[in-house]
Amino acid sequence: MKVLLVEDNIQLNKALSTLLKRNSYLVDSAFDGEEALIFIEGYQYDVIILDIMIPKIDGLEVLRRTRSQGNQTPIIMLTAKSTIEDKITGLDYGADDYLSKPFNSEELLARVRALGRRKVQEYVEKKEVSYGDLSIDEKSYVLKCGKQSTSLSNKELAILLLLVKANGEVVSQENISKNAWELEAYSTSENVWVYISYLRKKLETVGSKCKIKSIRYQGYYLEK
Repeated sequence: MKVLLVEDNIQLNKALSTLLKRNSYLVDSAFDGEEALIFIEGYQYDVIILDIMIPKIDGLEVLRRTRSQGNQTPIIMLTAKSTIEDKITGLDYGADDYLSKPFNSEELLARVRALGRRKVQEYVEKKEVSYGDLSIDEKSYVLKCGKQSTSLSNKELAILLLLVKANGEVVSQENISKNAWELEAYSTSENVWVYISYLRKKLETVGSKCKIKSIRYQGYYLEK
């Protein structure tokens, strides 16, 4: 299982990361809200451990933006606050669990295991989208063509689904930025082009006849 740990206290981040790795988890660490959103948009996780009091963008806002993008990865909120109001706010925003500091390490591991099992169970009910010779599994972020398959990042999945839903019509760069990027600072034409390039390579990797075509100054479309 892969875990994203978002905690700005360097010593605590290191201690929790070590604890998780010793229990056979793969761990990425982020130390502020902006960095956390970059990880969440770029990679797939089984569980996210998210502290509320973090710099730049607080944990509740990271949670809200993550859920607004349709990302349903289980999230455990960590907080030094333990008031009912704080917990209600987090749960209303879409948190799956809540753990107040200080906490027992075994309790954290137990909650991670519980949410991880739930995520595995969700994979059983896969939601697949077909287009041409492609099959896209929205649950497991897998792109398939015949017997070939490759994994997609959150961003790649969002852009590819946008092109599929357009059914051959041109999708403007502005529309891609608006729908696939939560942070305006990262929705540049260069970043859109980079992810389109990634997707083109992955279509080639699985041997698909579908091609992402571009029309200068207009946008991109997916050709069957």
